[in-house]
Amino acid sequence: MNFKKILGALVLLLSVQLSKAQSFSPVDYVNPLIGTQSKYELSNGNTYPAIAMPWGMNFWTPQTGNMGDGWGYTYTADKIKGFKQTHQPSPWNNDYGQFSIMPTIGEPVFDQEKRASWFSHKAEVVKPYYYSVYLADHDVITELTPSERGAIFRFTFPKTAAAQVVIDAFDKGSYIKVIPEENKIIGYNTRNSGGVPDNFKNYFVIVFDRSFDFKAAVKSGDIKNDVLEMKDNHAGAIVGFKNLKRGEQVIARVASSFISFEQAELNLKEVKGKTFDEIVAVGKAKWNEVLGRVEVKDPDIDRLKTFYSCLYRSTLFPRDFSEIDAQGKRVHYSPYNGQVLPGEMFTDTGFWDTFRSLFPLLNLIYPEMNDRMQAGLVNAYKESGFLPEWASPGHRESMIGNNSASVVADAFATGRKGYDADLLWDAVVHGANNAHPKISATGRFGHEVYNTLGFIPIDKNINQNVARTLEYAYNDWSIYQFGKALGKPNSEISIYAKRAMNYKNIYDAETKLMRGKKSDGTFITPFDPSAWSKEYTEGNAWHWSFCVFHDPQGLIDLMGSKKAFNAMLDTVFVIPSYEGMKSRSMIHEMREMQIMNMGQYAHGNQPIQHMPYLYNYAAEPWKAQYWVRQIMDKLYLPTPDGYCGDEDNGQTSAWYVFSALGFYPVAPASGEYVLGSPQFQSVKLNLQNGKTLKIDATNQNKDNVYVNEVKVNGKMYTKNFFQYKELMKGGELQFDMADKPNKKRGIKDTDAPYSFSKMKL
Repeated sequence: MNFKKILGALVLLLSVQLSKAQSFSPVDYVNPLIGTQSKYELSNGNTYPAIAMPWGMNFWTPQTGNMGDGWGYTYTADKIKGFKQTHQPSPWNNDYGQFSIMPTIGEPVFDQEKRASWFSHKAEVVKPYYYSVYLADHDVITELTPSERGAIFRFTFPKTAAAQVVIDAFDKGSYIKVIPEENKIIGYNTRNSGGVPDNFKNYFVIVFDRSFDFKAAVKSGDIKNDVLEMKDNHAGAIVGFKNLKRGEQVIARVASSFISFEQAELNLKEVKGKTFDEIVAVGKAKWNEVLGRVEVKDPDIDRLKTFYSCLYRSTLFPRDFSEIDAQGKRVHYSPYNGQVLPGEMFTDTGFWDTFRSLFPLLNLIYPEMNDRMQAGLVNAYKESGFLPEWASPGHRESMIGNNSASVVADAFATGRKGYDADLLWDAVVHGANNAHPKISATGRFGHEVYNTLGFIPIDKNINQNVARTLEYAYNDWSIYQFGKALGKPNSEISIYAKRAMNYKNIYDAETKLMRGKKSDGTFITPFDPSAWSKEYTEGNAWHWSFCVFHDPQGLIDLMGSKKAFNAMLDTVFVIPSYEGMKSRSMIHEMREMQIMNMGQYAHGNQPIQHMPYLYNYAAEPWKAQYWVRQIMDKLYLPTPDGYCGDEDNGQTSAWYVFSALGFYPVAPASGEYVLGSPQFQSVKLNLQNGKTLKIDATNQNKDNVYVNEVKVNGKMYTKNFFQYKELMKGGELQFDMADKPNKKRGIKDTDAPYSFSKMKL
């Protein structure tokens, strides 16, 4: 072969490789319908297809459920009733500020049942940045594509004498106005599920690309022809177009604001003057930029779909609640005091769920976003006197714990910057020693007795007392870690180091479990570890007894030995799943655990999700590797029923993302990730600091779940954890996988991950 041919071949090879690199489009693997085959009685995710930008202020979703139903879209539904702007974090917390748009033909109709149309998933295209569906009863194709605060709709109509678009501002107080001379509709909705000030409104503006041949306002279902303005409990509007040809399209540009109509007009600039296809291209590029921080190579297409779908879910919440004003400055409507104020605000997340792995994932892959989120927490504290524990959009009465301390501490430990960390110190100290006057989930409910006795007893009218004690102890450790990192004096932070050990006060040596206790120090009797009783939160003793994230070694010491500790971990997977089912009225979390056939392990609910990784602390890391892979392979699928419980704002997804990489943050704010079993052959993390971390797993397949050996940058590595600061330097992690466990690796005391008991205070 002569030189020219060799050169030509090299050029061709280079062009092919370049083409492959340019064609990498992780968003193409995302299935937003994963988790939508859910219902009140059984959650397979409890998700809806969020057509949105990453962390966008507004999401859009096809609406199959009734107005006000938390199950807005379910996979098994037959009809679509509208296309809804939604801010819902979960069906349990429901929605706020929602309104919908729906095309129809024929006589104008407003009623949600009468305007509804049959549809099929076979005629539905669902991507994070684009949605399309054929509405069979109207012979209309509806397409939508979002921006952060807006969207464009494209309706393709049949040949018809009369076509309409219905705007439903929903009930509980709404307003709408048709402005024919501008082809515009404006309105607001006040519908919410709590957590808002009295002046809350979601202002929206819709501009069409053609004039209206028909106009009507709607008052509580009554269509009033040629009436242009309506304020009512349930207001709406209908605009129509006459004599359309088949295939004729109508474009509607939409935006909204929590601040004002004027701000909604400013937000409309995101889509104003841009074509539908241009916004589609922008959305796809943005999602590829965000998802492309992680490049996965693997021959199993289903696993790639699962991974990138989970990464998509991990980058939706918490949502950006801020807007850009006329001066180009970032401002926000405060969901805490109702004022319009400068700076960042994020919302729609429950820290009880997301402190575990969602926020640690942000710190690893999207640290610049958590910089902004921490600044938002500063503002939340300024505006309400407390950090949120469950925000939607303001403080909500949901779940337990004081886990904002973990979120704040882990952020600072991983180098987050650009916000007032000292003010957040004041916030976590205040939150640890006070309870919100109206919302018991915010601050620390029961802090007085906890600080006095070192635990929360069962006879002080404070339910979920065991769970609260365990979470408060971990939260105290988080505060101690944060204070130490800030350089606070020992005289100020030592109390939190002491309280971090309060988990020991409810440990029962007889059963080796965490057990409810009376004020006099006696344990409750009778005691059934499998019972989902009032001492725990959505779980039982088997789930909560291992919630000592910051000090597994201390728990090992209480149980007497590593062997005893591992035996207790083993038992979780052995006790039949039906045990405890009759201990109380059935809740969906109980049913979801029962049907998974993994004993008392309840991955569909968060308290136990870290538990398989605890084998790493007790010299049997191969058991962690086995169970983590069992959970990934069995409980995560790229299908509408692909989760095994509530997805919960990215937490259950982030667990999978971390675990598929091969490690997991058992104790956020410790600066460590605990070893698991990587699921892919090759992964590259494109870190925000410009470094690259490559993770290779040789001999990777479904049977080879065990880690035979690990090398870090070519050097043998025996520890059962990786440090955040080392991973952020980039480099290469090399796993050699096998079908049998290596019981000689990771068994030394020095191989175990962080435990507070081993630290010198």
